[in-house]
Amino acid sequence: MKKRIGILGGISLASTLEYARTIAQLYYDRFQDYYYPEIVIYSLDFQKFTDMENEGRTEDYIRYILQGLQALAAAGADFALMAANSPHSVYRQVSAQCPIPLCSIVDAVGQAAQRRGMKTLLLTGIRYTMQGRFYPDTLREKYGISVFTPDSSDQDIINDIIFGRLAREIITQEDREAFLAILGKYPADGVILGCTELPLLVHQEDTEIPLLPTLQLHCQMALDKALEETT
Repeated sequence: MKKRIGILGGISLASTLEYARTIAQLYYDRFQDYYYPEIVIYSLDFQKFTDMENEGRTEDYIRYILQGLQALAAAGADFALMAANSPHSVYRQVSAQCPIPLCSIVDAVGQAAQRRGMKTLLLTGIRYTMQGRFYPDTLREKYGISVFTPDSSDQDIINDIIFGRLAREIITQEDREAFLAILGKYPADGVILGCTELPLLVHQEDTEIPLLPTLQLHCQMALDKALEETT
């Protein structure tokens, strides 16, 4: 029997929809049938969530995330994932209090990078993620991988692309070219697409730089866990 997946979404709507779509597609690609794992979604208030990030209201932020995760557990989810990179800044605090197991997007990236022998990664995402320590610290401590970020002006460009357009599923060639130009400035073994909307903008065929699409890797981790035998 498959485990029921809980998705803490709304952060943003665009990536939440893509999570559900990707999990179903990954399942179909593997089994060629429609016995998809059951999915429960709890959608947070995106602006409220983002305000807490920007204002540094960490206790409120953790409390709000846990409220959503508790709702997923009450709805019968066997485990959960947070459908964004930024809430993983408080992953350790949240996972310690969550009533069901959590799948970490940072671990999904670390495991994929390790399998590919990557040692140095460029982190892209919203400003909150790029300026946080959760990716650099976790990947260094657990996987021996070094993480660095674009400079401040390039961070501003990426942040604007995400919040200004990608969060509303607006995808432009101008934004794609600007983002790829930034990637070309920073030599690395690979690039973390550390915002779950960024895979909407760029794909591996757009560049020779190896990409680590966090949404896809996180969905694969969730599907693998859903297919584990329940006890």
